[in-house]
Amino acid sequence: MILKPEDLSIKDNYKLIIGSILPRPIALVSTLSDDGVPNLAPFSFFTGLTSKPPTIGFAPALKGKEANKKDTLSNIESSGEFVVNIVTEDISEQMNKTAFEFPPDVDEFEIAGFTAIDSEIVKPPRVKESPINLECKLYQVVYIGDGTAGSGAFVIGEIVAYHIDDALYNDGRIDTALLKPVGRLAGQDYTTLGRCFSMDRK
Repeated sequence: MILKPEDLSIKDNYKLIIGSILPRPIALVSTLSDDGVPNLAPFSFFTGLTSKPPTIGFAPALKGKEANKKDTLSNIESSGEFVVNIVTEDISEQMNKTAFEFPPDVDEFEIAGFTAIDSEIVKPPRVKESPINLECKLYQVVYIGDGTAGSGAFVIGEIVAYHIDDALYNDGRIDTALLKPVGRLAGQDYTTLGRCFSMDRK
C-alpha cells in the first residue's frame, strides 16, 4: 500500500505519523507567562538534537481550526526560557491531566497536583515530582507549514542546567531501569519499558 499525504486529511496524516513513529518520549514542558502564571503541557513530538551545544527539540502544533499558538509556544517566544520535565510511570497520570487546553490564566501545576519548585538559571519552575529536569534557553523556533490548521513549530532549546535525582546518576550515566520512563503511542495508548537488549556496533 502506498499513500500520498496530499490525498489524505490532516487528521489521517496525523494518525499515520503517530502510529508509525513510536514509542515517543514525552516532554512535560513548563513555562511562565508574562503575567507570571506557570504553564505546564506535554509534547510527544520531542527528541534530543546535539551535544555541543546540548540541545533538545519539541514541536507544538498550532491549535484548533483557527491555528492559534499554544500557551507554551507563546510563553517561550516571549521569555526565551522553558524547562523539560521527563515523564515517568510515577507521574504519568498527573501528566495526563495537563494535556487539555486550558485558558492562559490557569496554572496546570495546580490542576495536576504537581509541586512547582524554583529552577537554577531560568525563571519557569520545575516539576519536583519529575526525577529529571532540563532547564533550557530558547535557541531557535522554526515554523513549519502555512500557518493554518495542521501547521506548527519546532522549538529548539539549549540545555543550561540538568537536575537529576541522585539515585538515577551513576558514573555519568542515567539508570534507565530506575528512571522508568513512559513513552507515547497512538491514540490514548502509552508504553513503559519492556524487554531491553544490547547490540554492538560493528
